[in-house]
Amino acid sequence: LAEAGKASAIRAQARWALDTLGGPATACGCEAMDQIFLEELKIDTIIGIWEWERKIRQTVVIDLEMSADIAKAAASDDVKDTLNYKKVAKRVQAFVGASSFQLVETLAERIAGVVREEFGVAWVRVKVHKPGAIRGSKDVGVEIERGEMPG
Repeated sequence: LAEAGKASAIRAQARWALDTLGGPATACGCEAMDQIFLEELKIDTIIGIWEWERKIRQTVVIDLEMSADIAKAAASDDVKDTLNYKKVAKRVQAFVGASSFQLVETLAERIAGVVREEFGVAWVRVKVHKPGAIRGSKDVGVEIERGEMPG
Protein backbone atom coordinates (compact mmCIF):
# COMPACT_ATOMS: atom_id res chain seq x y z
CA LEU A 1 0.00 0.00 0.00
CA ALA A 2 2.86 2.35 0.81
CA GLU A 3 4.44 1.52 -2.57
CA ALA A 4 1.19 2.42 -4.35
CA GLY A 5 1.16 5.76 -2.53
CA LYS A 6 4.76 6.48 -3.57
CA ALA A 7 3.99 5.58 -7.18
CA SER A 8 0.95 7.87 -7.14
CA ALA A 9 3.03 10.74 -5.73
CA ILE A 10 5.73 10.23 -8.37
CA ARG A 11 3.11 10.27 -11.16
CA ALA A 12 1.61 13.46 -9.69
CA GLN A 13 5.04 15.12 -9.64
CA ALA A 14 5.68 14.06 -13.24
CA ARG A 15 2.27 15.43 -14.32
CA TRP A 16 3.04 18.72 -12.53
CA ALA A 17 6.40 18.96 -14.33
CA LEU A 18 4.78 18.21 -17.66
CA ASP A 19 1.96 20.73 -17.15
CA THR A 20 4.03 23.47 -15.50
CA LEU A 21 7.37 23.20 -17.21
CA GLY A 22 6.29 21.73 -20.51
CA GLY A 23 8.00 18.42 -19.90
CA PRO A 24 11.56 17.36 -19.26
CA ALA A 25 12.95 18.81 -22.49
CA THR A 26 11.50 22.28 -21.87
CA ALA A 27 12.63 22.28 -18.24
CA CYS A 28 16.27 21.97 -19.34
CA GLY A 29 15.85 24.23 -22.38
CA CYS A 30 16.47 21.30 -24.74
CA GLU A 31 14.50 19.99 -27.69
CA ALA A 32 12.88 16.60 -27.16
CA MET A 33 14.82 13.89 -28.99
CA ASP A 34 13.46 10.77 -27.36
CA GLN A 35 13.91 7.43 -29.07
CA ILE A 36 12.50 3.98 -28.62
CA PHE A 37 14.60 1.11 -29.90
CA LEU A 38 14.37 -2.59 -30.71
CA GLU A 39 17.59 -4.56 -31.12
CA GLU A 40 18.30 -7.94 -32.66
CA LEU A 41 14.78 -8.84 -33.74
CA LYS A 42 15.41 -12.19 -35.48
CA ILE A 43 13.00 -13.11 -38.27
CA ASP A 44 13.04 -15.91 -40.84
CA THR A 45 12.21 -14.78 -44.37
CA ILE A 46 12.97 -15.36 -48.02
CA ILE A 47 15.75 -12.96 -48.98
CA GLY A 48 18.42 -13.03 -51.64
CA ILE A 49 19.21 -12.94 -55.33
CA TRP A 50 20.41 -16.51 -55.88
CA GLU A 51 18.07 -19.29 -56.95
CA TRP A 52 18.89 -21.38 -53.87
CA GLU A 53 18.04 -18.37 -51.63
CA ARG A 54 14.56 -18.15 -53.17
CA LYS A 55 13.83 -21.71 -51.99
CA ILE A 56 14.74 -21.41 -48.29
CA ARG A 57 14.06 -19.15 -45.35
CA GLN A 58 17.03 -17.29 -43.91
CA THR A 59 17.28 -15.39 -40.65
CA VAL A 60 17.64 -11.64 -40.84
CA VAL A 61 18.24 -9.49 -37.78
CA ILE A 62 16.49 -6.13 -37.50
CA ASP A 63 17.47 -3.15 -35.33
CA LEU A 64 15.09 -0.19 -35.11
CA GLU A 65 15.41 3.26 -33.57
CA MET A 66 12.27 5.40 -33.67
CA SER A 67 11.61 8.97 -32.63
CA ALA A 68 8.94 9.28 -29.98
CA ASP A 69 7.91 11.96 -27.51
CA ILE A 70 7.79 9.93 -24.34
CA ALA A 71 7.00 12.82 -21.96
CA LYS A 72 3.26 12.11 -21.81
CA ALA A 73 3.84 8.40 -21.16
CA ALA A 74 6.44 9.22 -18.50
CA ALA A 75 3.90 11.43 -16.74
CA SER A 76 0.93 9.08 -17.05
CA ASP A 77 2.81 5.78 -16.71
CA ASP A 78 0.33 4.41 -19.26
CA VAL A 79 1.35 2.42 -22.34
CA LYS A 80 -1.42 4.01 -24.43
CA ASP A 81 0.51 7.30 -24.25
CA THR A 82 3.63 5.97 -25.96
CA LEU A 83 4.80 4.18 -29.06
CA ASN A 84 4.04 0.56 -28.18
CA TYR A 85 7.21 -1.28 -29.14
CA LYS A 86 5.54 -4.66 -28.73
CA LYS A 87 3.01 -3.73 -31.43
CA VAL A 88 5.81 -2.41 -33.65
CA ALA A 89 7.81 -5.63 -33.17
CA LYS A 90 4.82 -7.86 -33.96
CA ARG A 91 4.00 -5.86 -37.10
CA VAL A 92 7.61 -5.93 -38.33
CA GLN A 93 7.82 -9.68 -37.61
CA ALA A 94 4.63 -10.32 -39.59
CA PHE A 95 5.71 -8.08 -42.47
CA VAL A 96 9.24 -9.46 -42.80
CA GLY A 97 8.14 -13.05 -42.27
CA ALA A 98 5.67 -12.77 -45.17
CA SER A 99 8.04 -10.90 -47.48
CA SER A 100 10.31 -12.28 -50.19
CA PHE A 101 12.59 -9.48 -51.35
CA GLN A 102 15.81 -9.99 -53.22
CA LEU A 103 17.75 -7.16 -51.59
CA VAL A 104 18.22 -6.20 -47.94
CA GLU A 105 18.10 -2.59 -49.20
CA THR A 106 14.50 -3.10 -50.34
CA LEU A 107 13.58 -4.85 -47.11
CA ALA A 108 15.00 -1.97 -45.02
CA GLU A 109 13.15 0.63 -47.08
CA ARG A 110 9.83 -1.21 -46.76
CA ILE A 111 10.26 -1.71 -42.99
CA ALA A 112 10.87 2.03 -42.61
CA GLY A 113 7.68 2.71 -44.56
CA VAL A 114 5.61 0.37 -42.42
CA VAL A 115 6.89 1.89 -39.17
CA ARG A 116 6.46 5.50 -40.30
CA GLU A 117 3.06 5.08 -41.96
CA GLU A 118 1.36 2.65 -39.60
CA PHE A 119 2.71 3.99 -36.30
CA GLY A 120 3.03 7.71 -37.09
CA VAL A 121 6.79 7.76 -36.46
CA ALA A 122 8.45 10.94 -37.78
CA TRP A 123 11.98 9.45 -37.95
CA VAL A 124 13.25 5.89 -38.04
CA ARG A 125 16.62 4.18 -38.37
CA VAL A 126 16.43 0.64 -39.73
CA LYS A 127 19.37 -1.73 -39.74
CA VAL A 128 18.96 -5.07 -41.52
CA HIS A 129 21.63 -7.69 -40.87
CA LYS A 130 22.04 -10.80 -43.00
CA PRO A 131 24.52 -12.85 -40.97
CA GLY A 132 26.41 -15.52 -42.85
CA ALA A 133 25.79 -13.94 -46.27
CA ILE A 134 29.51 -13.51 -46.96
CA ARG A 135 31.90 -16.33 -46.18
CA GLY A 136 34.49 -15.16 -43.69
CA SER A 137 32.37 -12.23 -42.50
CA LYS A 138 30.43 -12.20 -39.25
CA ASP A 139 27.71 -9.96 -40.65
CA VAL A 140 26.61 -7.88 -43.62
CA GLY A 141 23.68 -5.54 -44.07
CA VAL A 142 22.37 -2.04 -44.54
CA GLU A 143 21.39 0.85 -42.31
CA ILE A 144 19.00 3.60 -43.42
CA GLU A 145 17.34 6.62 -41.82
CA ARG A 146 14.03 7.97 -43.06
CA GLY A 147 12.06 11.03 -42.01
CA GLU A 148 13.04 14.00 -39.91
CA MET A 149 14.07 13.90 -36.26
CA PRO A 150 11.62 16.13 -34.35
CA GLY A 151 13.05 19.21 -32.75
